Amino acid sequence: MAPGRAAASQAVPRLVPPFRTPPERAPPLFSYLTALRTNALVGWPRRAYEEPVLRRGLLGRTSFTLNDPEAIRRVLVDNQANYARTSGSVRILRPILGDGLLISEGPAWRHQRRALAPAFTPRMIDGLVPLIDDAIESSMRELDEAAARGPVALFPALHRLALEIAGRSMFSVAMDRHGPELRAFIAEYSERLGRPHLLDILMPPTWAAPLDWPRARFRRRWTPFLDRIIAARATEAVPRPARDLLDLLMDARNPETGAAFSDAELRDQVATMILAGHETTAVALFWAIYLLALAPELQEQVAREAGGADLTDPVGCAQDGRLPLTRAVIDETLRLYPPAFVIVRRALQADRVAGLDVAAGDIVIVSPWVLHRHRTLWADPDAFDPGRFLPGAPRVARYAYLPFGVGPRVCIGAHFALTEAVLALARLVARFRITLADARPVLPCAVVTTQPDHAPDFRLAPR
Repeated sequence: MAPGRAAASQAVPRLVPPFRTPPERAPPLFSYLTALRTNALVGWPRRAYEEPVLRRGLLGRTSFTLNDPEAIRRVLVDNQANYARTSGSVRILRPILGDGLLISEGPAWRHQRRALAPAFTPRMIDGLVPLIDDAIESSMRELDEAAARGPVALFPALHRLALEIAGRSMFSVAMDRHGPELRAFIAEYSERLGRPHLLDILMPPTWAAPLDWPRARFRRRWTPFLDRIIAARATEAVPRPARDLLDLLMDARNPETGAAFSDAELRDQVATMILAGHETTAVALFWAIYLLALAPELQEQVAREAGGADLTDPVGCAQDGRLPLTRAVIDETLRLYPPAFVIVRRALQADRVAGLDVAAGDIVIVSPWVLHRHRTLWADPDAFDPGRFLPGAPRVARYAYLPFGVGPRVCIGAHFALTEAVLALARLVARFRITLADARPVLPCAVVTTQPDHAPDFRLAPR
């Protein structure tokens, strides 16, 4: 059988969701850099989806977009210490994430990763599932009320759901008190300050770019807000059914010194877990629901599976294979619409990758968006086919599927994210028959994550 292809559990019509056809030629450099602020997907020409390496000049350096599995392994696994985040990405992310796990480097990253790893084992995540499920059930009741009034804008609703999951998992309490302000902070940053500006890329890291000042002002308001949430959680007299993520983070210890995180370090980890976790889950759930709305026969199969599972046992449903088709839909959604659509690294020293010389300072790009649609790695790559990920399907080629990255810096929260996405999708589809109320095609638009170009309304009919 062809790579990345398997029959679905039952035959369903082939579906190719709408997307922008890649341009024949790479855009001029200035157009490419400008597109990073509006939709980075237009920057990859058709050749990127066909060739193992796409090489182009970039501001006196060279950039390499890698689709060769061995080249990806070289950069992200075997020689990953030679490849650091670019100064532009750090400039954009540090004001909201601080020096948390996502953007730290070198010894600081190694110490954080080793300290946090025990909190993210499958056993620990199982302990958080009741908190996750409480948040999902609360959001389902809100959707019941919204659906009774007419079509529902699911994209913002799913953001609220993902943020509620993140908040309850982190603090054990509903986000009624802090949620609106937290959402306002996140929206302000993502819509205005988190979009890459041309000068974020062009300016040396020691020089101030124009957006650095408003980002610094944002941080001066953001960090006291996070401190207030953490302090409020410490005084909450709320019985907790299980230890939450804040408990686990407070228990984390530096593996060399045995020291706990300082208040500032704890705050940066909280920001990283909430920001990185909720945004990616929200967009993944949106695309999964959009795809199932376009594939009603498959949606019915998922509904039957979820209806036949015992969702009163969310830990079992999430972990023991009771929802294989639901999980396959999530996996295939992450292939077609990976929320983290690009990994960008700067070579610290010269290297040789895929038979090509990489100089110090060159930029190496691994784009899950391109990789997951590559013509040599996937059969019918633009089609939505969850059968690729069902039990018994041919194994996907290693380093061809990277929704959470790979190597030492693979997303530490991947198990958590998959657990909440599978449970949320199962509950949504078991509860509602979901159809589009807006006939306009939804196209992917990648800036910070792979978002829809507009938020369509959906009809949610109770089952």
